[in-house]
Amino acid sequence: MNLNLTGRHLEITPAIREHVTEKLGKVKRHFDNVIDISVILSVDKLVQKAEATVHLSGKTIFAETQDSNLYVAIDDLIETLDRQVLKHKEKNAARRHDDSGKVVAAE
Repeated sequence: MNLNLTGRHLEITPAIREHVTEKLGKVKRHFDNVIDISVILSVDKLVQKAEATVHLSGKTIFAETQDSNLYVAIDDLIETLDRQVLKHKEKNAARRHDDSGKVVAAE
């Protein structure tokens, strides 16, 4: 998994980099076919914004959050990405077929 972390009007400190990397481990735990993750953190006056693009095998997922605190924005971003990745994983599982040729329903 390649991680590209960019800061707009913001210096990426080691603490921010570690926080993002630690939180992205949650997404990686739920789905191992993550190819690339690009995270952009930006500051506009009083609004801290976090956005991410996750490239999976066969799909690209985008999420964007904003808050007055950057760490809260990152946490919300990871929760949003995690929900989207799990939804993608469930859809892929629903498309799998068993030996009888019938579509297996997602649980």
